[in-house]
Amino acid sequence: MNLEEGRFLVKLARRAVEAYVKENVMINVPKDTPAKLLEKSGVFVTLNTVSKAGDKRLRGCIGFPFPHFPLAQAVVESAISAASTDPRFPPVAPDELDSIVVEVTVLTPPALIEVKDPREYPNRIKVGKDGLVVERGPYKGLLLPQVPVDWSWNEEEFLCECCIKAGLPPDSWCDKKTKIYCFQGIIYEEESPSGEVVERSLKE
Repeated sequence: MNLEEGRFLVKLARRAVEAYVKENVMINVPKDTPAKLLEKSGVFVTLNTVSKAGDKRLRGCIGFPFPHFPLAQAVVESAISAASTDPRFPPVAPDELDSIVVEVTVLTPPALIEVKDPREYPNRIKVGKDGLVVERGPYKGLLLPQVPVDWSWNEEEFLCECCIKAGLPPDSWCDKKTKIYCFQGIIYEEESPSGEVVERSLKE
């Protein structure tokens, strides 16, 4: 994945959001989509509201953790869902579009972290590199690699917060019945609403 492809995906996500919010229309994947972006991949689209002071606040985040769908199609669907069906927020209104920045995170497939003792988990993950999926029975939660960086969490806090995201007690990662998966992501984001697209480094 290179920057040109990342720009394509972010611009595609913005077009999908704007068409849906303004006209209630789901756009089609463009015919000029590069072949690489038609391969199956996990992806998340994040919408952040930017204040006049430059502060960012989450406005919606939805995606597909596993590579079940062509990447470009998954971006379109995730972008629309982030704008309209994230249960944490009301649907995005047309007058909000000029204050929203779009972020696309392309994921590697989640891989199960195998340990003999759950206390090994903090040493098996790395903040600033890994995203996490916590799973136990019907409960599942995912946090992207940028989340612990944005909140200045260490590895244990990251594990606890991912358990909470799954609807589990924060110390559930210490239970041998809980499965922990890790994945990595390449992040592309607008520097400003509809602005230049850059690749984000988590080593800030």
